[in-house]
Amino acid sequence: MPSIYHILLSVALGLLGLLGIILLCATTRDVEQPPPHKYGIVIDAGSSRTTLYVYKWPAGKENDTGIVNEQIKCDVQGPGISSYATNLPGAGKSLKHCLDKAVKMIPSERHAETPLYLGATAGMRLLSQTDPKATKGVLDSIATMLRSYRFDYQGARILTGNEEGVFGWVTANYLQENFVKYGLVGRWINPVKNTVGAMDLGGASTQISFVPTSKETEDPEKEVSLRLYGQDYKVYTHSYLCYGRDQVMKKVFAKIISNKGYLSDITNPCMPQGYSTNYTQEFIFDSWCTANESAQDYSPKQTVTFRGSSDFDNCYKIVNSIFSFAPCNYSNCAFNNVYQPEVTGDFLAFAAFYYTVNFLKTTLKKNITSPNELREASSSICKMSFNELKEKAQNVSERRLVDYCTTSSYIHILTTRGYKFNEETFKNIAFQKTAGGSTIGWALGYMLNLTNTIPAENPATWKVQMLGAWAVLIVICILVIVAGVLLFALSYRSGKNDSVL
Repeated sequence: MPSIYHILLSVALGLLGLLGIILLCATTRDVEQPPPHKYGIVIDAGSSRTTLYVYKWPAGKENDTGIVNEQIKCDVQGPGISSYATNLPGAGKSLKHCLDKAVKMIPSERHAETPLYLGATAGMRLLSQTDPKATKGVLDSIATMLRSYRFDYQGARILTGNEEGVFGWVTANYLQENFVKYGLVGRWINPVKNTVGAMDLGGASTQISFVPTSKETEDPEKEVSLRLYGQDYKVYTHSYLCYGRDQVMKKVFAKIISNKGYLSDITNPCMPQGYSTNYTQEFIFDSWCTANESAQDYSPKQTVTFRGSSDFDNCYKIVNSIFSFAPCNYSNCAFNNVYQPEVTGDFLAFAAFYYTVNFLKTTLKKNITSPNELREASSSICKMSFNELKEKAQNVSERRLVDYCTTSSYIHILTTRGYKFNEETFKNIAFQKTAGGSTIGWALGYMLNLTNTIPAENPATWKVQMLGAWAVLIVICILVIVAGVLLFALSYRSGKNDSVL
């Protein structure tokens, strides 16, 4: 018979192994339980409109990626917040409808811990140039409204052009899973992918951001260094104030008026034949972007009548004149003496880039994959009469419809003469509105940065260590059980032999 010592040791080892399995299973069940969710709110206060986004992600995985999802995209009614310079209370009140939607969507127990950010872009940058007092008044009105909600208000501020550009780049690459990706082994891995460039076209500015092939920069102010998931990135970024869609329209109007000697009735080659409209000089010249084009006898309330002529060639020349392509102070420039390295790799072009190119493709039923195809599409739109345009695009508002000749010509010049995309590199531009179910823009990248959702070091390293620890624990448990069983068997056999003798 086995000794009492052997029996007790075998039982102890068996119980130890069993306890290890129970603890492992219990812990595994805890891990597998779905964690509570966190939420974040970002208000994108652009020059022409304001949009509220609600994002959601698992609370226990702030340092992962591919898990932050856009839950709400609410367009605030009315114009951009900069237009409330003479109606300060209206700036805050305009946000109420979308904030109330966020209140209903986010569980009430999560309100107090949900960060709320507002970032204003080029429209407010322009207002700050001309009226700092009104700028402060608008932001104060907004702050009062945002503080009235139970969310964790984190402030309302004006983003710089470089911030707007680089946060758009972060969003584009985050949604493309270019930083880290969920692998088949059940953890986040570094896919070692090249990043994509980002091109944003808003109402008052346009941004381009990408990682150049050259490690040397001739203008350090255009470079932003980032460390994301253990990888270092040097991103070229530049924002062109006054080169957003709405300000480009005003710049073109101002050029036409000044070229025609400030007459009150003017032919506009960028507008369709059969269409006419009236603007006050104040609407056109009361902007920091066009003030230098106004006449000495500027009369704000004087009306200017534009009559369309559907003249693509003359329109293209006028749009081209709002750029300066003179020799610059660097080895390589885009326009207006701004340094830019050679474009390389794939690009995502979003916001008004997408809306304009998508209009051309759907209206003309043509693909646009080259500079020539873009120019031909722009020419086709510009040569149509107003009636032809309305017949081709029946669901587009008249106000936007008559602007597509100008904006499509502008995008062609900007991408080819400005950013210097050629027949080969233009094919690398994807005109997109969304990726991974979320809107491409600076808002998501802004929130990821402020909430530290993207860490500097790669969390996959920690996960590997954890997986290794679990593997060791499992092996130890198995060895303990096997040892216990073997020891018991040997003891029993030894005891049996002793009894026979």
